[in-house]
Amino acid sequence: MALVLTLAAVLAGCGSLLGGGGSDERATIYSPQVRVPADPAWPQVEWQLALARTTAPRMVDSPRIAVRPTPAELQVYAGATWAQPATDMVEGAILRTFEDSGRIAAVASAGTGLRPDYRLVLDLRRFEADYAGQATPSATIELNAKLLYNRDQRVVASRTFLQAVPAAGTEVGAVVAAFEQALARIGGEVVGWTLASGQADAQRPRPAAPAGPRFEPTGPAR
Repeated sequence: MALVLTLAAVLAGCGSLLGGGGSDERATIYSPQVRVPADPAWPQVEWQLALARTTAPRMVDSPRIAVRPTPAELQVYAGATWAQPATDMVEGAILRTFEDSGRIAAVASAGTGLRPDYRLVLDLRRFEADYAGQATPSATIELNAKLLYNRDQRVVASRTFLQAVPAAGTEVGAVVAAFEQALARIGGEVVGWTLASGQADAQRPRPAAPAGPRFEPTGPAR
């Protein structure tokens, strides 16, 4: 297994983890293809949803493929990169799953002109191949999601999702295939949870707007 660049080296100022290698470096670029069929249990909704820009720590959102051989050590695979940063892959997989599902009136990334009823805020916490004491790594994705009612920014629901899919081997291709499965699983979980949570909130009785002051017409004094 070809591994380079420990986390300690990165913190010491090495820029290679962020793609700063020499011009003669060649790397295989991997682009997972994720398609998630709609679950029959997902509700059909009439409201609109915007996906806020996914956030992540800089180490998580690197285009390099991270691997954790021991709990305290983070490395990357030599000669291999993602076609997109991790946040873009996660956000793209979730957005496509919403669109392919046909269960929502409208969904788009924030800033596209959509006037959403709800907003989905995503924070990517882990996106790495983790050995976790095993002989082969697992593609591990940890993602926190918050669903907000857009009118008053009220938090409708919040949940942290975790997927760890064991790779079939230690080679990069097997690890990438495991990430493809993990992306599909977490995408389906997030979409199903969002549709169910948003629909439950949309069907909840809304408090009536407070009535304004009432003025009675007054006639001339008698």
